[in-house]
Amino acid sequence: MIPKVFREVIDLGDGRTISLETGKLAKQAHGSVVVQMGKAMLLCTVVSNYKQSDVDFLPLTVDYREKFAAAGRYPGGFFKREARPSDGEVLTMRLVDRVLRPLFPKDYHAETQVMIQLMSHDDDVMPDALAGLAASAAIQLSDIPFETPISEVRVARVDGEFIINPNRSQLVNADIDMMIGASADSVMMVEGEMDECSEEEMADAIKFAHEAIKVQCKAQIALAEAFGKKETREYEGERTDEELAQKIHDMAYDKVYAIAKAGSSKHERSAAFAEIKEEIKATFSEEELEDYGGLVSKYYAKAEKAAIRDLTLNEGLRLDGRKTDEIRPIWCEVDYLPSTHGSSIFTRGETQALATVTLGTSREANQIDMPSYEGEETFYLHYNFPPFSTGEARPIRGTSRREVGHGNLAQRALKGMIPADCPYTVRVVSEVLESNGSSSMATVCSGTMALMDAGVQLKKPVSGIAMGLISNGENYAVLSDILGDEDHLGDMDFKVTGTADGITACQMDIKIKGLSYEILVNALKQAREGRLHILGKLTDTIAAPNDDVKAHAPKMINRRIPNDLIGAFIGPGGKHIQELQKETGTTIVITEDAVTEEGIIEILGTDPKGIETVISRIESMLFKPEVGSVYEVKVIKMLDFGAVVEYVEAPGNEVLLHVSELAWERTDNVSDVVKMGDVLDVKYFGIDPRTRKEKVSRKALLPKPEGYVARPPRDDKRSGGRDNRGRDNRGRDNRRDDRKPREPRKED
Repeated sequence: MIPKVFREVIDLGDGRTISLETGKLAKQAHGSVVVQMGKAMLLCTVVSNYKQSDVDFLPLTVDYREKFAAAGRYPGGFFKREARPSDGEVLTMRLVDRVLRPLFPKDYHAETQVMIQLMSHDDDVMPDALAGLAASAAIQLSDIPFETPISEVRVARVDGEFIINPNRSQLVNADIDMMIGASADSVMMVEGEMDECSEEEMADAIKFAHEAIKVQCKAQIALAEAFGKKETREYEGERTDEELAQKIHDMAYDKVYAIAKAGSSKHERSAAFAEIKEEIKATFSEEELEDYGGLVSKYYAKAEKAAIRDLTLNEGLRLDGRKTDEIRPIWCEVDYLPSTHGSSIFTRGETQALATVTLGTSREANQIDMPSYEGEETFYLHYNFPPFSTGEARPIRGTSRREVGHGNLAQRALKGMIPADCPYTVRVVSEVLESNGSSSMATVCSGTMALMDAGVQLKKPVSGIAMGLISNGENYAVLSDILGDEDHLGDMDFKVTGTADGITACQMDIKIKGLSYEILVNALKQAREGRLHILGKLTDTIAAPNDDVKAHAPKMINRRIPNDLIGAFIGPGGKHIQELQKETGTTIVITEDAVTEEGIIEILGTDPKGIETVISRIESMLFKPEVGSVYEVKVIKMLDFGAVVEYVEAPGNEVLLHVSELAWERTDNVSDVVKMGDVLDVKYFGIDPRTRKEKVSRKALLPKPEGYVARPPRDDKRSGGRDNRGRDNRGRDNRRDDRKPREPRKED
C-alpha cells in the first residue's frame, strides 16, 4: 500500500515551481523530503543521535552527492562507481553547512548527518540551488532542535533583471551570480561572483533573493504542519554555573583587556592569554578542576571574547594595536622562483602566500565530470594550506574542504579578468606559508601578481580583503583586514575581491540577526577603501602584465585549418605530427571547433624557430596556387615521366611537372632538362580536365622555338575511345574479317 504523501508547492512567479514532498521515501530517517523542480529531484534525509557526543561542539556532517544514474550516465574511469566527492559537490556541502550550523543550539552535541542526493537531473535546473531548501525542510520534519527554517537560492542578473534559480545557459550572460542563504528574518550567508558590480547593486541582489527565501521558509512550515509537526526532542544540555561564570569574568576581563590593548604580536598575545588562563586555574583545587575544568575553560573563553569586543567598540582599537580601518603592513615581490612561468609573494602582516603560474595547452584544461555538468576550465586555481603556516604539526590527508572552498573563491575572483583570447590553459597554485587572517585574500593578491609576471594579459588587476563586524545592538565597528582571532569573535566576517572599478567575488557569513542593509553597504564601502589600498601595493610592485611570457616559458600560437586537412596534418597513426613535434621541440594539440567546423592547432614551445617551422608547415598545407600565376619551385624527386617539385614559398606542397611540360622540344630524359635541387619557375594552370590533376608548366614560360609546329590534337572520336599511337585500335567493332568462325563444341 502506498503511504500517504504530503506535498507543498512553491511558485517562483514565472511559471516554474518547486515542490516539497514527504511520506513516501526513507521513512526511517528522522526527517526525509523530496524536492523537485522540473525533472530534477533531490532526496534529503537527516538523522541525529539521541545520545550526546562526548565533545564540546556539534559533530555535524553535511553530505551532497550527485548520482550519475540521475543523468542517465556512467561514472567515468575504470571503476564504475561513485567514489570520493568532486570539488563541485564539496562546494555545495560547504554552502549548506555554513547556513545550518549556527541554528542548532549551542549546547547540542549529538552527532548529526544531513544527506542530500540528486536522484534525477534536469539540464534546465542547477541542483545546488535546491540543496539548502532540501536540508532545512528535512530538519523541519524531524524532532531535532533547530532555531528556524532557512533556504538558499541562486540569484543572477541577466540584461538588468534579477532571476531566481536561473539555468546554466542564462548564467552565461549574467553579470551577477550569487548564492544567498537566509531565514525569514535574516540573511546569513552570501557567496558569488560579479562583473565589477557596485556595493549597492550587490545589496539589491541580496534583497531580491531574500524575498524569494521568505516564501520558501513559509512552505516548509506549512509542510511540517500538514505532516504533523513533531515535538522537539529533549536532550541533556551542557552544565552551567552562572556564579562560576561571573567569578571567572571578574578575574579575567581586565587583564585580557589590558593585553589586548597592548597591541602585541600573535604569539606574544597567545602566550599572555594562556598565562592568564593558567593563573585562574591555579586558584582552584585539583578536586575543583576535576569537577569544573571544562567550565573554567569555557567561561574564560567567553570573558576573553567579551573584553576584546569591548575594546574595539569602546576605543576603536584592535588586538594588534591597529584602528578599525587600518591595513597591516604589506610587502610584495614578483619573479621570485626562477623556473616557474610566473611567481609572486604577497605578505600582509603575519599572512603570506606564494603563488605560481603554469601555462599549457588545452590538453591541460581541468576536466569537470559531474552528473549535473560536464565541461572544462582553461583557468583554474588551487590553494594549499599546510599545517606549518600556523605553527602546527598534523597529518595531511588529502585536500580539505576548506582548501577547496578557499581556492574556488580566489578562482572566481580572478577568472573574469582573464581575456577571452588568452591562448593558454592557465593554472595558478597558491602555497600559504604563513596565516593569521584571510589567506584566501592573500591568494587573490599573489595570484594577480603572478599572472602579470607570467605575461598573462589580465584585463585589470584584482585585490581582496577580509572584513569583520562587531555589534552590540546600539554601536557597531567594521574591521578592515581581520586577524585570525578576530575572525571567530565578530558578528560577520566577509571577504570581498575586486578591481578599481567594482566587485568580482564575495563570501560572507553573517552571525547576527536582522543585520540592516545600511550597515551591510557601509561595511562593503569600507572594504572598497581597503581593497584599493592593497591594490596600490600590488601595482607598485608590478604595474602591468609583462609584454611577453618568460624566455623559458612556452610560447603559444594558434592556427586554424579546414577539417578535411586535419587527417593529412596528423598523418597515418599520428606519424606526421609526431615527427614534426620531435623535429621542432614543440607540443602540438589539435581540437575541432564545432561551430566553424575548423581544426584548431595549438603550438606550444620555448624555441621560436621550432614554432615558426610548424607554422610554415601549416601555411604550406593551406597554400592554394592561383590559376595563371607563376611560382618558384624546387625539384625534390626525379621520375621517368617528369619531376616532382615543391613550392618554395610552401615547403611540403608538391606537384608533378610532367615531362611534356619541361620544354617545347621533345624531351627523352627528364634529367636532360632539370636535376635534383634545381629551382625554377613554373606557371600554374589549375586542374587538368583530362588527368584531373594539378598542372604546372615550365615550357609555358619559355619562348617557342622558331619554326615550332604543335603536334596535332588527339582524335578522341575514333571508335574504341583509345589513341592511335602506331598500333591498331582494339575496339570490339574492329575485329579482323578474315578470322574463321569458331566451330561448335561437340557434346559429350
